Amino acid sequence: MTTTTPVLNPRVIALAHYAARALLENVLARHGATFQQSVTLRLAAVAEGPVERDRIVEDLVGALKIDATEGHSVVDELISAGLLAPHEPSQVRITDTGRELFETTSAETAPLTARVYAGIPAEDLVVAGRVLSLITERADEELAALNT
Repeated sequence: MTTTTPVLNPRVIALAHYAARALLENVLARHGATFQQSVTLRLAAVAEGPVERDRIVEDLVGALKIDATEGHSVVDELISAGLLAPHEPSQVRITDTGRELFETTSAETAPLTARVYAGIPAEDLVVAGRVLSLITERADEELAALNT
């Protein structure tokens, strides 16, 4: 039986996304964290100090296609868990516990990601990155048009 390589389409993208996300969520679950919390912690972890709470929520809304109320709720969950802390006047910062969780889950995920991407030629990754970025840009434009 011969199988052919599928042409990139929404189903292929979705299957790849959910397969990779399942790997991450498996790691996160062992630490009692959710995908949304992980994305939020990353935003705080890569910031060079405290970050405006509204900026984190805006980035969550853009990345995860959630509403701002849900984004604020995720930030509140992380504050309640001691992973983020309020910083005056309207900022939040990652706590030592939050940074430790972020670094631990990143370290546990890294070898999984390395195995998934192993052997894929660099030029293929560049093309895939360019195409997926264009698809994301166009889908974001379509979503914005639907919401106006």
